[in-house]
Amino acid sequence: MKGNTLAIALASLLVGGVAVGAYHNSRDKAGSPDSSTAEEIAADEGARLEYAPVVAVMPVTEKAELYATVIGTEPVRETTTSTTPRQVCEDVVVQERLPERDGNVGGTVAGAVIGGLVGSNVGSGSGRRAATAAGAVAGGVIGNKVDKRHVGGRVVERVDRQCRTVQDSAQSSRVVAYNVTYRNPDGTTGTMRTGEKPGNRIALGSEDRTIGYDVTYRYDGVEQTIRMDEEPGERLPVIDGEVMTRMASAGAPDRG
Repeated sequence: MKGNTLAIALASLLVGGVAVGAYHNSRDKAGSPDSSTAEEIAADEGARLEYAPVVAVMPVTEKAELYATVIGTEPVRETTTSTTPRQVCEDVVVQERLPERDGNVGGTVAGAVIGGLVGSNVGSGSGRRAATAAGAVAGGVIGNKVDKRHVGGRVVERVDRQCRTVQDSAQSSRVVAYNVTYRNPDGTTGTMRTGEKPGNRIALGSEDRTIGYDVTYRYDGVEQTIRMDEEPGERLPVIDGEVMTRMASAGAPDRG
């Protein structure tokens, strides 16, 4: 039983070691021409295989627009209140009392008559005439004052047109912006405010995207630069004086 357990453990270690080794080997070969393949091609063609050290690698980039998918929009509204003056008119019933008589004539006449009668009973001859005249004058003045204080006659109603100014208020609402929820290419979400309603996607700006590499290598004491799609390793294989930049799918090299 112990022997079986030990065998299983050793087998697991061997399998794990092989997997790790294969992983690291694939990483070392990624981004540069396969050296073993270059050796095989050189051997098949009877060619001379050399290696040129890579002295510099410069990424080549271009601006790429970034877009996010719109998953929700919410309008942002602004409400304002305005007032407008307006004139309102209505008919109002007003009561008033009419005068019983002419206050400047009736009272004066009545007072003068009464005053004259009283004066005529005073004295005789020319004295009576003077007393009558004085009584009439005094009675007229008193009668006029009394008539002015008199309340007057019957009460009547009339209709007056009365107007006043009132303020009418009104509210209005308009959309001034949009709160936009979006999903980035990596699955994360975010929010932003825009002045106009967006479509199915929104622009988030741009980023530098690597489209290749300018690789400088040294061969026979001379430095040269070539453009490669993948980032190379520390050296490039050279077959019969030509740099091998990529292995073709058919097994033939692309030579720079």
